[in-house]
Parts: sequence; C-alpha cells; structure tokens
Amino acid sequence: MDISNGSISSENHAEKLSVSTLQTSPKSPRPPKVHVKCNKQTPKHDKQPHSPRHGCPNKVSADSLLVTPGQISPKSPRSPTSPWSPRVPGHSPKNERHSRSPRDGRPKKGGCGGKGTWGGLLDTDDTNFLDPHDPNYDSTEENEPSNEKKRKGELEEYKKKATIIVEEYFSTDDVVATKNELKEFGTPYFSYYFVKKLVSMSMDRHDKEKEMAAVLLSTLYADTIDPSQVYKGFSKLVESADDLIVDIPDTVDVLALFLARAVVDDILPPSFLKKQMVKLPKDSKGAEVLKKAEKSYLAAPLHAEIIERRWGGSKNTTVDDVKAKINNLLIEYVTSGDKKEASRCIKDLKVPFFHHEIVKRALTMAMERRQAEGPLLDLLKEATEEGLINSSQNAKGFGRLIDTIDDLSLDIPNARGILQRMMSKAASEGWLCVSSLKSLSLESEKKKPLEENAARSFKMKAQSIIQEYFLSGDIFEVINSLEQDNNNNICAELNSIFVKRLITLAMDRKKREREMASVLLSSLCFPADDVVNGFVMLIDSADDTALDNPVVVEDLALFLARAVVDEVLSPQHLEEIGTQYIGMNSIGSQVLPMAKSLLKARLSGERILRCWGGTGWKIEDVKEKIMNLLEEYESGGDLREACRCMKELGMPFFHHEVVKKALVKIIEKKNKRLWGLLKECFESGLITLNQMMKGFGRVAESLDDLALDVPDAKKQFVYYVELAKSLGWLDSSFCLAKFEHSTENNGHC
Repeated sequence: MDISNGSISSENHAEKLSVSTLQTSPKSPRPPKVHVKCNKQTPKHDKQPHSPRHGCPNKVSADSLLVTPGQISPKSPRSPTSPWSPRVPGHSPKNERHSRSPRDGRPKKGGCGGKGTWGGLLDTDDTNFLDPHDPNYDSTEENEPSNEKKRKGELEEYKKKATIIVEEYFSTDDVVATKNELKEFGTPYFSYYFVKKLVSMSMDRHDKEKEMAAVLLSTLYADTIDPSQVYKGFSKLVESADDLIVDIPDTVDVLALFLARAVVDDILPPSFLKKQMVKLPKDSKGAEVLKKAEKSYLAAPLHAEIIERRWGGSKNTTVDDVKAKINNLLIEYVTSGDKKEASRCIKDLKVPFFHHEIVKRALTMAMERRQAEGPLLDLLKEATEEGLINSSQNAKGFGRLIDTIDDLSLDIPNARGILQRMMSKAASEGWLCVSSLKSLSLESEKKKPLEENAARSFKMKAQSIIQEYFLSGDIFEVINSLEQDNNNNICAELNSIFVKRLITLAMDRKKREREMASVLLSSLCFPADDVVNGFVMLIDSADDTALDNPVVVEDLALFLARAVVDEVLSPQHLEEIGTQYIGMNSIGSQVLPMAKSLLKARLSGERILRCWGGTGWKIEDVKEKIMNLLEEYESGGDLREACRCMKELGMPFFHHEVVKKALVKIIEKKNKRLWGLLKECFESGLITLNQMMKGFGRVAESLDDLALDVPDAKKQFVYYVELAKSLGWLDSSFCLAKFEHSTENNGHC
C-alpha cells in the first residue's frame, strides 16, 4: 500500500496493530515521514484563523498520525489549556488564544477518524462513562453493574442448591421434605431453573425418576412454584432440546412425553405447544418435540390413561392401599387420642369419595373395642360437623355396616344392639339422619330370592317396555309400567335386570336409541346400588356380548361414564363396581379403566354428554336457556309454553337447575309466580322427586353467598322447604343441617 513517496509493507502493518495503546514496540521499524496534502478549501474559524485546531498545516508527519491516546507527540502543537498538557506555571488564562465558541473544541471522534488519518484502530479504552452533568444522567445506573453481579451470584448459588435438592429427592422420594427445602431457600424468581433441572436430570435416568419428577411438579404447582415459572421452565427445556440431545439420544421422545404429562396434569395449558412452535425454528429439535407431544401423545385415544401409566405410575394408590392407611390412622388415633392428627391424615388421603370406608371401619372397630367407642364416635361427629366427612358419606358408611350386620354378628354376638345404640346416639347429637337409612330390624330377615319364572317373565315384560319406549320416547309411560309390575319385596333385583336389559338393547341399535337409554336411566331415579348391580351384570356378561358386538368395551365404558356425568352414579360407585365383578383377565375387566380414563379427560362432561349426539347443547348454553325461560315466564309468560321449552331442552337429568334458579329468583324478588311453575312441572312429572331434591340441595349449598345480597335468605328457604315437604315435593328425610357444614353433599341427608 503506497502513501505518497513512502510505503508500508503488510508485515509492518500487522506489527503496528499489535502495538500497545500506551507505547510502541521497540522492534517496530520507524516508518518514513509521510506528507499528506491538506484540503485548501477547509473552512477556518472566523475569530481564530490561525488556530492550530481549525487550521490545517501543509504537511503532516507520520509521527503525529501514530500518536495513541494518552501519548503526546513532541512535534504536535498544543495549546496551554489542552486537556492533555500540564498547566504552565505563571501562565495567564487571560492571554490564552482559544475559541470563544460554545462548541466543544476537542477533535472530532476523539481525534481518531478524521479525513486523512488512520482512525482509532489501536484504541481499546472504553470511552463510555457516566457524566453527572449529562441531562440524561441517571444515578441508578451506577448501581446496575453491582445488582447484575449480585443477581448472577444468586443464580449460581441457586443452581448448585437446586441440583442437590433434586438428587436428594431422587434418593429419598420425600415430596414434603423437597417442598419445604424449596420454600426455605426462597428466590422464587429462579424456580423456572428448578423445573428445568428436575426434568433434565430425570430424562437421563430410569422410569421411576421420571415418574417422581412428574409427581413432584404436579405437587409443587401453584403452591410452591408459580404457574408462570413452570411455564418458563418448560420453555427453557424446549429451547435447549438441541443441546440435551447430545447427552440424551432419546430427548425428543422423553421431553415430548413430559410436555404431554404436564398438559394432562393441568400444570401446562394446551396452548403452550402452539405458542412455543411459533418461537422456534422449524428444523430445530424443540419443534420436533412439540409436534411429537401433540400428535403422538395428546391426540391419541385414551391418551390421559396411557400418558399417566407410561412410566409405571408409582404414585397411583390402590383401594387396598387406602384401606390399609385408614386402618392405621384409626389405630393410631385410638392409641394417641389426637383428633387434629387424625383429621390431618384423613385430609392427606385425598379420597373424599371413599370416606364411607372410614365410617364403616371406625364403627366396626368401636364394636370390637368397647373402650374405643367413645373416642371413635367423637372423631366421626367432629369430622362430619366440620365437613371433612360429608353427610352422604357418613350415611353410606352406616348403611354398609347395616348390610353386613348379619356376618358381623357371628363374631360380635350383640353387634345389632350396639349398632342400634350408636345410631341413636348419632341421631340425637344431630350428625346422622336415621330416616335415610335402611331399617335395622328388618335386615335380620333374609331376602327371598327371585324365582326363575318371575325373572324370566319380567325380562320379557321389560323388553317390551323398552322397545315401545324407543318408538314413542315416552318416559312417563315407562315409569308407570314399572310401578305396576314391580313388587316391593324384589324391587332391587328387578331394577338391576331392567338396567341390564335397557343398555343391552340400546347397544344393538343406533346412537339415537343409546342417547334415549341414558336419558331414561337418569329419569327413572333407581337407587344407585341397583344401577351398580345392573352394570356389574353387564360387565360379567361382556364376553358373551362381544360375540355379537365387538366394541362392547367402548360402549359399556361410555354408558358407565355417562351415568356418572348424569349423576346417576357417583365416582365412588366405580370403585364398588371394580370390587364386585370377577374375571380380571376377561373382556369386562377393560370397561372400568376405560370409563375412568374418559372421565379424567379435559372437558369430559361436555364430551360424554354429546358422545351419541345428545342435545347438541353445551352446559353453559342450557343454563342460559333455563334462565331465559324463567325470566320470560316471570314477566307474564304462558305456563304451557314454559313447560314446552323445558321439554325441548331434552335434558331431564338437568332439571334440578330449573328448581335451583327458580328458588333463587323467588327468594331474591319475593315473587311466588315461579312457584306455580315448579308446582305444575312436579305434578305433570316433568320434574321428578329426585331432581326436586337435588335442586333444593343446590340452593342450600349456596345459602351463604345468597345471604350476602338477601339477608333473610335462610329464613325464606326454610319456609319453602317446609312448604315443599307438605306438597310432597321433598322427602321427609331432607334436612338443612347437613348443608351448613359441607358443600360436597348432593345426596340425601
């Protein structure tokens, strides 16, 4: 490269680049002087035409071009007030020759980069500094580096601690201890890293650790770790999929399964997959993970059950495990007498639908250990009054013991008398409604078995009734026919036979008849035990049914799930069905797990209601239509038109919502016009006794909220309850006390 008459080789140029910013290398050869012509048209300052800053000498030496910051060339002229020159003693500022312009007189670009110069190639100093005189100066910026450094230190410490906590958890499997350690450690804004570390460490281990990680995340969610931190943690995992796959070859499959499990466990929203897909490159491993989670896992049939059991489901407890825990907590309570600890153990079981087992075992233990009768009854009383054990579960526990009293009497001779005394005590203390229980005195008599001829005759009659119903759709005709043919002594067995025959005939037909069968089942108001026995008979005969109907498992599972959604059965009845049928290797053994899986899926209620077409309505739409028809009738509408609208909804199992909303309006506005609508619906059979009981129960559960707007709501409700009992709308066993302590009970008192 040539400059005027001198030249600089590439080697010399490279050496100049390595020169320190404060000194030149002694080994670097001194370049010859270089003359650069100055532009004669360069404007000069008006007041200082000969100012060395604004003028341009005819020749500029290479020495002055090589001056670096912090160095002063001996040939470079400087004014006495130059910021790089020391103050000269005795020099008077008055005689200084400098510009009076307010403009900064320092060279452009710090003296580096003007035309004909080398620029700041060798400059390495950071000229960015905070000037207190700058109008944009912010004093808080001076602390930012220290705060950032402090935050980085906290994160490094958190990373080390998180790794230790995860390793200890995999060793001990102690969820409670892990939860406490995270709370004590604090810094919740770093929780996303714990999520990432927990999942990434488990991905390189066995299925046991993967299941443990999924269970821990589900436990910590929203309680210890904020949902946004869980979301961020999984985002970081997906983004780092390309790095994880280097050490974990099956990263795509395992991480996809973790994402699907998080969605099933409701700790990640389904929208997470789509939102993250937009942020990632299409050819990245993270995008592949998201696609696999959505298409291979979440879109598969029965995906919830498959995903939850993929790693073994080490935390899934069985009925036998729960029974053992109940027995242990009762024994420990009898020994220690600590009610608070016993109540805590009952809560930790997290099986409110199985609390009837606690009642049954406590009563049995009270019979066997007479000295423990008092403490055990006190525990049941307190648990019922506090709502820990709801009235329905309490009554069911007593009822189950009444059913087995004959067998219990073989070991405890006076079992019947002891149970009668405990029932009387519980009723007198107000935590048991004896009227809802079976008569204990009649249970000693063995039920007469149903004669074979009578059973065969009823089956033929039931088939005729069902076929006629499929043609006419008249539910009330079915109810009248059953009431005429049913004998009270064998009513339960006939009900079970009818349930079996109804569903069997419906499975051989189209979706219309299946929907009609479910609607009829919810309208008949059979006792739950009779319906349970009917499904047990269906499951036991599934092997024979499969010869004609290959998809009998799917059909029975849908009917069973629909019965739970329609509140014909409760979730605990599924456990009873599981303990009653035999043949674990039969086709029928697949029905119950499939029904449970259907009920666990997101939006299961709406999907199951519409599995055979149904009404086509969503629950929210039905509630809105009910509210509209009530408002229209209240404002002067026609009674027949209101009843017609209710029939057109085609959801008789949801008529309790009509009762609830009508009662609330009556109490709020003190307008009894809607009472006439309820009277007409009950007398015409449009609203059954069961739906009326359920509607009043729903209002009783919401009385506290209603009292905030209507102070005398409870007083009005008590009045209407007594009026409904006098009209025969409610059973005499309906009582308000049970709803004052529990909002979970929908059954009888």
